[in-house]
Amino acid sequence: MVYALRPTLFALCATVCLGITPAFAADNSLTEIQLLVRQGQYPQALNKVDSYLASRPKDAQGRFIKGLIFTEMKRGDDAIAIFTKLTEDYPELPEPYNNLAVLYAQQKQYDRARGALEMAIRTHPSYAIAYENLGDVYAKLASQAYDKALQLDTSNAAAQSKLAMIRDLVSAPDHSRATNVAKASTTPVVSAPARTQPAVEPKPEPKPAAQPMATVIATTPTPATPAITAPAAAPTTPTLAPKKTETAAADTPQEIAKTLAAWADAWSRQDVKAYLGFYAPAFKPGKGNRKDWEAERAARIRRPAWIKVSYTEPKISIEGKQATARFRQTYQASGLKTATDKTLIFTRAGNVWLILSEESN
Repeated sequence: MVYALRPTLFALCATVCLGITPAFAADNSLTEIQLLVRQGQYPQALNKVDSYLASRPKDAQGRFIKGLIFTEMKRGDDAIAIFTKLTEDYPELPEPYNNLAVLYAQQKQYDRARGALEMAIRTHPSYAIAYENLGDVYAKLASQAYDKALQLDTSNAAAQSKLAMIRDLVSAPDHSRATNVAKASTTPVVSAPARTQPAVEPKPEPKPAAQPMATVIATTPTPATPAITAPAAAPTTPTLAPKKTETAAADTPQEIAKTLAAWADAWSRQDVKAYLGFYAPAFKPGKGNRKDWEAERAARIRRPAWIKVSYTEPKISIEGKQATARFRQTYQASGLKTATDKTLIFTRAGNVWLILSEESN
């Protein structure tokens, strides 16, 4: 059985995720480094990333790329050291955990790979690659367990059947794995602490993207000694914007609370499309017109390397087709933390609740 967990790679394209601060936005060093990596010029890429990090030792994206270079150079222990330190400095980022799992799997340390993937999922519950890789890790662990069962009891028909089923499952042709390249993810990973300016924050290093942030591209450098396979399907973070279904939304505080949570999550993920989707067509900004407001909000959401929006238990009231939610909101981003009292008024639009007005005190 051959498995190949799918690592993630950051590409310095314009979009949101994590990575470079405004001061570094114009720096083409990382782009040049990634080009060298794609060309297989690993020693040159390593020299350049070391020079880049000499003046930016905390830069998560540069460090993440260095880990990828070590991985390509088959320097697994060095790559593990890089990604492990990134998980310590930026525990809110899933990509370093995912790539650690890939390296552990290549070393047949499946329990450690499983633990790393579970941490990736804990930091970012909608990180598809991690779920995919975790499934492959479990398949490998199951295969080992059934093998052991058959060693102890060669007549165990049930174990033989289950082992054959797993082998059939993982040996099925998958042309997408031939290239091991996943499409770019246009949705950022929720990064939280502002302890240091994330650069993947890793995503950068992914999850970690950039300020103009770097885009997260999940690619799969084919592992030298693949341990567990992970599909090359593009990691996509499901949009949490309210979905219009045929079932009427329940007029309950719980429905408003769910919409509020999804709105905050989209903002934290820097998913501009999902975030703006929570505002009703009749929404009017405090200043300017709707088009200018949307452009300004999009720029502000994409600018930071990471954002985290949280709030206190909301006080929700419903009157007919309108609902009001009052709460204390905390906004965190690279080097910034603010708190404000906020009031959102929702309107029932068909089957969903949308924001009609927004006030901060």
